[in-house]
Amino acid sequence: MALLLCVDFGSTFTKAVLVDSSGAVVATAATRTTIDTDVLDGYHALCRELEPHGEVEEVLACSSAGGGLRLAVVGYERDVTAQAGHRVGLSAGARVVHVACGPMSGPDVAALRASEPDLVLLVGGTDGGNAEVLLHNATRLAKARIGAPVVVAGNVEARPKVTAVLRSTGRHVSMADNVLPAIGVIAPESARTAIRHAFLDHVIGGKGLSRGPRFAAMVQAPTPDAVLGGVEVLADLIDADVMVVDIGGATTDVYSALRPQGEDAGFAKDVVAPLWQARTVEADLGMRWNAEGVVEAAGREHLQVPDGLEAYAAHVAARPGHLPLDAGEHAFDLALARTAALVAVRRHARPPAQGSGPRPLADVRLVIGSGGVLRHASPQERDTVLGAVTTDHAGGWKVPRDAVTVTDAAYLVFAVGLLREAHPEASRNLAAHLVAAVAGEIAGEVPEEVSGSEPGPLSVGGRSVAP
Repeated sequence: MALLLCVDFGSTFTKAVLVDSSGAVVATAATRTTIDTDVLDGYHALCRELEPHGEVEEVLACSSAGGGLRLAVVGYERDVTAQAGHRVGLSAGARVVHVACGPMSGPDVAALRASEPDLVLLVGGTDGGNAEVLLHNATRLAKARIGAPVVVAGNVEARPKVTAVLRSTGRHVSMADNVLPAIGVIAPESARTAIRHAFLDHVIGGKGLSRGPRFAAMVQAPTPDAVLGGVEVLADLIDADVMVVDIGGATTDVYSALRPQGEDAGFAKDVVAPLWQARTVEADLGMRWNAEGVVEAAGREHLQVPDGLEAYAAHVAARPGHLPLDAGEHAFDLALARTAALVAVRRHARPPAQGSGPRPLADVRLVIGSGGVLRHASPQERDTVLGAVTTDHAGGWKVPRDAVTVTDAAYLVFAVGLLREAHPEASRNLAAHLVAAVAGEIAGEVPEEVSGSEPGPLSVGGRSVAP
């Protein structure tokens, strides 16, 4: 049976999942991301480790190495098109480093340039609505000393003029459908696809992560885009809402795939409707590089932290490679993880803009934890971190009423997402394998491919299930 290798080039570690063409896990491996030499050095080490399992027929990869995809959003109004662009950018796997609203001035362009984006998402106006601001900002970008490619996803009637202005100065321009074609309607898919293609064509090969062309050729998507795709497959498989909390060294990301029900399934009440498959990234919440931000956020959220955590956070922020040396430092790491998860989910759940409604997470049935701190923790410690999220009744959001909490101990969700388009059956079978251990707890009627699967590689409650 053919072997497929799924690889995630992360900012710290490169992870590999080897599956056969049916989606069964053959082996997993991980190594440090060799960004200091050539990013493929670590990849080749993983290939040597996995070589005894047989010859690989196809490699599918995603990457957040070198900072991932840095996106700037240029919109019309902060609470309308700019907000829509921001949400779409996050869902496409980008880290939004700057948002500009309204007609850009010289200082606005300078601020945009200072954010050093890899890509600019230019939005503005509903279809048939205001086009002046979109065209003004296109003119500003055309003349600016900003070499980043531009994805245009605004008023479709203005798109020919906008793209002509940008291309007149040699800009790399991609066109997409309007992210906000009408008030209350958000349409992310076309822009997400354009952002992904621009990332692959112009960004991934330009970061200097590898000396040859092979790395750029094998990467299919930013890692967060692949993960969100995996979350969508899981939600579809179990026919229930799913949320993933990924606690990393630099950021804490929250993903959710929801099914609109009741009045949510009808017309949108918000100026910018919710994305039912969404991701938020908290750049100030990390286990190492942004550990001090976790403590600061705890103060703003009125969360108690143990004595000494502030000093420990400063210590690890200055030494991102630090690993806990004793039980006391291990407890501090768990406190950082618990706080980062709590704050990140609160931000994910709360209304994204004034006048918007909160994200409807009460029906989430599966909460998946991810990140090294959870993978290396005991089942009881994982329960402490994720249980804090599902019992956060003082957080100002509606917590899941009846959720199962698990940990993606083998780090498979990204592989589910990578396989989704080219190998949909393998993707779905891998997802079924992943949730088989908890499917009975999630729904009374379990899909056939889940009920017939062996227990999957999730850590559930006080037990761990290995792949």
